[in-house]
Amino acid sequence: MTSTDRTPHPARSPDPAPGPAPGPRTPAALARRAADRCLAFARRPCWDRPDPAYRVRRWPDLTALCLATVFFWSSLSPSLVPRPWYLQGIVGGITAAIGYALGSTVAWLFRAVVPRHPGERVRVRCWQAYWLLAPLASLWLVSESARTQRRLRVLQDLPPSLTWHTPMIALISLALLALALLLARLVRLGAVTLIRLLGRLLPRPVAYATGALLTALAVLVGVRDIVYDRGIVDVADRIAAATNGGTKAGIERPASRFVSGGPGSLLGWDTLGYEGRNFTGSTPTRTALTAWSGRPARDPVRVYVPSTPPVAFADDRPFAAQAALAVRELDRTGAFDRAVLAVAGTTGTGWVDPNVAEALEYMYRGDTAIVAVQYSYLPSWVSFLVDKEKAGQATRALVDAVRARLATLPEGRGPKLVVTGESLGAYAVEASFGSVDALLAGTDGALLMGPPDFSPISRELRRDRDPASPVWRPEYDGGRHVRFGQFPAADLARPTAAWEHPRVVYLQNASDPVVWWSPGLLLDRPRWLSRPLGPDITPEIRWFPFVTFWQTSVDMAVSYGVDAPHGHRYGAGAVDGWAAVVPPEGWTDADTTRLRAYIGHRRAAY
Repeated sequence: MTSTDRTPHPARSPDPAPGPAPGPRTPAALARRAADRCLAFARRPCWDRPDPAYRVRRWPDLTALCLATVFFWSSLSPSLVPRPWYLQGIVGGITAAIGYALGSTVAWLFRAVVPRHPGERVRVRCWQAYWLLAPLASLWLVSESARTQRRLRVLQDLPPSLTWHTPMIALISLALLALALLLARLVRLGAVTLIRLLGRLLPRPVAYATGALLTALAVLVGVRDIVYDRGIVDVADRIAAATNGGTKAGIERPASRFVSGGPGSLLGWDTLGYEGRNFTGSTPTRTALTAWSGRPARDPVRVYVPSTPPVAFADDRPFAAQAALAVRELDRTGAFDRAVLAVAGTTGTGWVDPNVAEALEYMYRGDTAIVAVQYSYLPSWVSFLVDKEKAGQATRALVDAVRARLATLPEGRGPKLVVTGESLGAYAVEASFGSVDALLAGTDGALLMGPPDFSPISRELRRDRDPASPVWRPEYDGGRHVRFGQFPAADLARPTAAWEHPRVVYLQNASDPVVWWSPGLLLDRPRWLSRPLGPDITPEIRWFPFVTFWQTSVDMAVSYGVDAPHGHRYGAGAVDGWAAVVPPEGWTDADTTRLRAYIGHRRAAY
């Protein structure tokens, strides 16, 4: 027998004794098993990771989760306009993620500074308290948020009925929070792995610094270049480009020679883009204007120059060439022989408010000319991020070209020059002049609606307003040249000072998130939340760091879901605005009332 044969084999472990057979899967047994698990969780409602190396699979930090919950609660407070339940879930999830990040940072600093940590018993009791109180408080606060949303709807002339899916709000918020937490932990896992690999080649401090820097660069490049530029912006660009090639249903090529895209136009109908075709193809006819006024009318002039070439991000856009072409088209249509010539700033897509255009044309029975240029076909929120400066450059070139042409006319001849714009179009007009004095000196009047917070002139006017006036309805220099209104029929007559010409009218709703949104909402309490509040702002509104910023950001997406004069809706207020800025000879308050009713009740062409 060999030595190998003589080596005793290790004793084999006996087969484990068979455990108790699983109980029957009866409803009672399943219920008992579920109750046992719930009781076990109630005794210890937390989980310890088996290994400190676990970066993704680990229980949430209690301090961070508490702060995330508080942030979620604060997101339930009302903001400027009513919002649907799914957007409430999105706001809640985003703000909860911000709260978790802040809470995690606080907890990390506390552990780094304080050597002694709470014991296991205290930790378990804290978790038990959280699971007992947080769900109940959340349910109550979501119910309260539904009540405040109904009150806000009443203030803004909407039916008080509201669908407020409490479970779905919670699920959406939890899903977004979990997704953000997962992404953050994956980034941390990647950073730790990279530092460990670098530690094999570099000294430990250098490996930490290099790994952290490379991780930060990877996140920055990924978010900016991949998610933002090649993701969000690129998709928005493709969608906008496809839309720009179409036309709204019912819009047809105009038969009037006084309109761009019509017979004899220097611009082909197919080149005008989506908003250009909508604008020129919906021009009211002389017949329609005569029928409304009962007096002879003229075919209005509408000139529109599209962005050429239609590339959203080109740096060498020929704004001067666009403006020169616009002036040639104005000359062709006889625009400088009309009573009023309006330069309209456009929004990101090139949109011109049909209510503003038609109000002026009906008021003057077609003896008008309106000119606009397109600087982008992207939605306004994207244009704000990538094309904001181009809005001012394009409109400034157009204003300068039109004023230069007017200067060649004999003194006393030529139309009154007015400017108008809504939203990003209002910013474009303001950026063309830069100051209120330049605006008053360079035009015969202006009608601007819903200017964004970054607009230079309206920001100046709100900053230097008369002390007794609130920021949402400021009075500047006693209302001598400039006046603000949300309810223009009453607000424009509010200042007691004589109203001199030229006049500038701002239509600005207290509940318009486009007017009040700014990055400063992240950390600074805005002036528009100071008492007294605007007439359509609920008294339950509060400012919370970070939260109010995201609430107002979401409000911009739903600001068209209300009726004028609330949110970003200005409706027929343009009638009162034009009647104050450039009223035709013999125009009366009764005419304003009649035209306001017509513009407010007819269906807009686009």
